[in-house]
Amino acid sequence: MLGFLRLIFVLPLFVLFCIIGTLISLVRPFHRNNTYAVANLFSKLAPLIGIKLIVRVPKHLTETPKVIIANHQSNYDVITVAGGVTPGVVSVGKKSLKWIPVFGLLYWLSGNIFIDRSNKTRAKDTMDQLLSRMKKSNLSIWMFPEGTRSKGRGLLPFKMGAFHIALQAKVPVLPIVSSSIDSLSINRWNNGHAIIESIELIETNGFEDKQVRDLAEIARSKMLQKIEQLDAEVSALNLK
Repeated sequence: MLGFLRLIFVLPLFVLFCIIGTLISLVRPFHRNNTYAVANLFSKLAPLIGIKLIVRVPKHLTETPKVIIANHQSNYDVITVAGGVTPGVVSVGKKSLKWIPVFGLLYWLSGNIFIDRSNKTRAKDTMDQLLSRMKKSNLSIWMFPEGTRSKGRGLLPFKMGAFHIALQAKVPVLPIVSSSIDSLSINRWNNGHAIIESIELIETNGFEDKQVRDLAEIARSKMLQKIEQLDAEVSALNLK
């Protein structure tokens, strides 16, 4: 019953936020801060599904271009991880997102990038255009290196796309980590705390292109360690 009540209340709000975000983006299409404005709206929904969201991501981190990587757990990331989005950031998402009613149009107008993973030539062209945009517009890009939602399976192996881009663009990798939310239930009144936190930059200056897997493994190791720390902190907070 609680889940049903939440759906009939939260879904219209989500759609309303999509419409507001679309209107903002129509006024300033593809602006470098559209994604930040929209993500900030979505994160306001967290309390409505019983999440006490704690965000520890300084806004100034993306004053210069970076490749941001984050763990991707579930559809709830659009509410939780969204709190960690900073100004001057756009994300890279699969092409199928464009067909989601309302959200697809918003995603495009916000300046985010669709990628066709099934076509290597088109994917490469998209990445080339992305590198150009990063330099011209002082943009950072947000990617989920797992490539799919983990759905409670822990941090999945990383794909190399984000790390190739960081090496080609000669920019640092910025991990932003979410505590585990696999136990979250829309039918539970209190879903406890969720923490979104950035960790130290990983500079790419000392890496060659052939070391892309080494870079990915370093990033994944640091993220695993941080997830463990955040989960322990969340457990302690939830006991209070």
